[in-house]
Amino acid sequence: QVQLVESGGGLVQAGGSLRLSCAASGSIFSLNAMGWYRQAPGKERDLVATISSGGRATYADSVKSRFTISRVNANNTVYLQMNDLKVEDTDVYYCYAYARQTVSSIFKDYWGQGTQVTVSS
Repeated sequence: QVQLVESGGGLVQAGGSLRLSCAASGSIFSLNAMGWYRQAPGKERDLVATISSGGRATYADSVKSRFTISRVNANNTVYLQMNDLKVEDTDVYYCYAYARQTVSSIFKDYWGQGTQVTVSS
């Protein structure tokens, strides 16, 4: 199995910062792309940022210049530094990984349980 565990969410005032972390564990053979998505109740899950195994990052237009995604491959960990947070950023944030188990020949999508980010005005 591959497990993703997020941490770092919480309540912050508009203009503040939070740093989300996601650690992948389990029988991991290869950890390819990783990323962060967010979802509000009753809405679809939207991409926030992704980062390839080679370090190439992509961002949603709404978070460009404010959020920074990074990863430490040796620790199977991805981070999301969120600066200048806005009320509109309030959502449950989910960690994502495209990974292959040691006993499998197939890459699959894996998701964390989510961490709540609430931004107050």
